Amino acid sequence: MSKIELLAPAGNMDSLYAAIEGGADAIYLGGTMFSARAFAGNFNNDELVEAVKICHLYGVKVYVTCNILIYEHEVDNFLKYIDFLHQNSVDAIIIQDLGMLDLVHQIYPNLELHASTQMHIHNLDGVIMAKKLGCKRVVLARETSIDDIKEIKKNVLVDLEIFAHGSLCVSYSGQCLFSSLIGNRSGNRGSCVGSCRLPYKIVDENNQKLNQGDYPLSMKDLNTLEYVGELIDAGVTSLKIEGRMKSPEYVYTVTKLYRMAIDSYYKNGKVFIDNNELFNLQKIFNRSYTKGYLFNEDMHNIINPIRGNHLGVYLGKVVSVNKNYITVQLSLDVSINDGLRIMLDNEDYGLILNEFYINKKLVKEAHKNDKITFKVNKKIPINSKVLLTKDNKLNEQIQRKIKSGLRKVLVDVTVTAMIGNKLEMQINDGKNVVTVEGDIIDSAQNRATTKDEIESKMRKTSNTIYEINNLNINLSENAFIPFQKLNELRHLLFDKLNELRLYKINYLKNDYSRKVPTFERQKLRSVLFHAYEKSKYDIIYSEEKDEKSILKIPKVVHDYEAYSNNYEYLVGELGAFNKLTKINCDYSFNVTNSYTVALLHSLGAKRITLSLELTHTQTENLVKAYLKRYHANPNLEVIVSGYREVMCMKTNLNTLYNQEKLYLEDRFNNHYNIRSVNGLTYIYEYNFYRDDFDFYNIGINILRDNCELVDKKLT
Repeated sequence: MSKIELLAPAGNMDSLYAAIEGGADAIYLGGTMFSARAFAGNFNNDELVEAVKICHLYGVKVYVTCNILIYEHEVDNFLKYIDFLHQNSVDAIIIQDLGMLDLVHQIYPNLELHASTQMHIHNLDGVIMAKKLGCKRVVLARETSIDDIKEIKKNVLVDLEIFAHGSLCVSYSGQCLFSSLIGNRSGNRGSCVGSCRLPYKIVDENNQKLNQGDYPLSMKDLNTLEYVGELIDAGVTSLKIEGRMKSPEYVYTVTKLYRMAIDSYYKNGKVFIDNNELFNLQKIFNRSYTKGYLFNEDMHNIINPIRGNHLGVYLGKVVSVNKNYITVQLSLDVSINDGLRIMLDNEDYGLILNEFYINKKLVKEAHKNDKITFKVNKKIPINSKVLLTKDNKLNEQIQRKIKSGLRKVLVDVTVTAMIGNKLEMQINDGKNVVTVEGDIIDSAQNRATTKDEIESKMRKTSNTIYEINNLNINLSENAFIPFQKLNELRHLLFDKLNELRLYKINYLKNDYSRKVPTFERQKLRSVLFHAYEKSKYDIIYSEEKDEKSILKIPKVVHDYEAYSNNYEYLVGELGAFNKLTKINCDYSFNVTNSYTVALLHSLGAKRITLSLELTHTQTENLVKAYLKRYHANPNLEVIVSGYREVMCMKTNLNTLYNQEKLYLEDRFNNHYNIRSVNGLTYIYEYNFYRDDFDFYNIGINILRDNCELVDKKLT
């Protein structure tokens, strides 16, 4: 069994070097286009080419994130970008958009594809379908438990990647429209505003606040260090560290921690955790830690209701206040330029410690139990808690480690110098073997070359990424080798090895085709509802089984055995296609282009509901492109009214707060409906949505009213 991969993030070149030096086996990064972290530094094309070369020399793979939804007008540029990545030998691309997955797989069959966690794959059937569609690897939803991972691994031969450390989304990835519908910045397009990190109240029907703290949706950071052994034993292919928007210091430290944990488990059968390094990581960034849904953590232990941002570590408390100066008794050392946060009831106060005093004397550092005094620009109460959020000395120390270049590729070298034969050198990096030959060896006229001299020359690798592990020298007595010839051949040896390590992915480009059925142009109305007036609607979807309706299956499902192929369904995730035949696709498939429509229709989908994020113009462009390319009519549905769902969570908030009716109240006193069903919680936007655009005129067949929150019959 191959060793588990440690996959680290890189938001820029500095973080790339940090990940390499920390011990990553692979790095995921994004370009300036089509990446789900639009606000990370990201890599322009020249930087990306350089990043691939650097990583490959170190034996580190590069996966490029192309994990956003693609609109119709972007497809040509998207394909050009994929072509560029393939020609520059990236090891894989991470993709969310189903249509683009199909398109890229057909056109570039040698390009490895990974299904993004944004694809919302959380069950065995979803993994099977992803493999059928061309994915070599599936990045599972963060909500997938260790038991489900074992079951998936047992039943399908595909690489499984899981998030092992870092920020968590409270909603299923790919299923959160909060930022998009409320803030007009789409998480599915890489521009999430972080709505879940904002303050909210959970209130009952009497508007009474029920939650403790102000951040009921802000998740703690995932930390699975102590469970690395279990993840290895479960057959996980890759442990992924979240953090493309984190600092190089963060990337280095967390990567190093997991490198040590993995290596210690393989070596000793036990996970070693360096508590000093873990404490350093807490200084650099943490929101407190949880083992997450991965290890069935309770919701109370996943949410951090106190703060939505970096908590740092406890530094001390305010012991006295004198006008604009406060005195803090320290529990840790501090230095000039450290970052502090003072925790207050309303709004925390942050500052950089530019100058501070001990006993009225200006100092640059202080130690545990010292009392330091410094100026503030806010009224601070006595006994306020003070956090260290930036350890400047630590950051400088880590920066030096990143630049040190201590990570080396170990090689074995054999030098053979026999009189009358050519000088020969062979190098082996564990994967590649290179042999080079020089001039014929002569006998010494004066002084013979010694083994020590050859070793001294061969081990001059400090300005390379290599370090000689084993050096074998076969040398004739009285042989003479000019040092210049020895050095020239050594340089050639390492250059040839570099060429092999800078491998090329076999570039191949094919055509795309997809056979699709054609559908009659219609003007129908549908509804998702419990109590309904049959006469008003042509199609009725319901969450409860009914002879008159089409059953809506939840978008999170773990067992399709309960669903018979005798019935028609409205489904919300990919796994349904592995088990069911009479399928209609809900909006949660995030359909934003004609290629996704074609794929879903070719798989057997009867009706396809388009993404809630499409504009009227984008919808029209999609239909036109479909008609032009496939010479067939699609059967498309759009939601034109209702309270649109903005979030789906793996928990039951109604049970958690012991209330039948709950609302989420934001800073502007807007009230979002909360609805819990079968262990999942759905949150809906606060205003009733209505769209009166003439969708029939642009080729849409079905207009839907989403009325699952309406308690009375439609009239």
